[in-house]
Amino acid sequence: MLISKKLNDAMNAQIGDELMASNQYLNIAAYFDSETLPELAAFFFRQSDEERMHALKFVRYILDAGGTVAVPAMEAPTTEIGSAEAAAQMALDWEIEVTNKINALMDIAVEEKDYIAQEFLHWFVNEQLEEVSSMDGLLSVIRRAGEKQLLMVENYVSRQAAAAPEEDEEA
Repeated sequence: MLISKKLNDAMNAQIGDELMASNQYLNIAAYFDSETLPELAAFFFRQSDEERMHALKFVRYILDAGGTVAVPAMEAPTTEIGSAEAAAQMALDWEIEVTNKINALMDIAVEEKDYIAQEFLHWFVNEQLEEVSSMDGLLSVIRRAGEKQLLMVENYVSRQAAAAPEEDEEA
């Protein structure tokens, strides 16, 4: 077995967090869809899919390392969104929290001198920089545009999506 019980348990908790984030982003996407903001809805539908893929990466790692997968129970996502700004703030806050959790996983891997886990977690460390930056940028654009100018945000999100290269989830 290439994974300690401590790291295995912490990664199982992270699987739950990633799935919870997927569900929360699904609710945010539904909020934007109900507000007839299809680009913002599509952005958060993609985020939901991405978080699920992150959970699956942890599942695969645990299995490959000879550990045991135990998906934890998850809290229900927030359904009361309220505004585009609230949705983006919620997403940013979550990504900052996830960054701290990924860093804590890395701390365990470093403490245990688990170099294989450190290599695996480096991808997530870099991913969190992208996630926090993306959500911070979206929140800034929403704040500048204001709730009455969300069609400008739609244009921004559309341009960002068109300019972004296809993400390689296996990177």
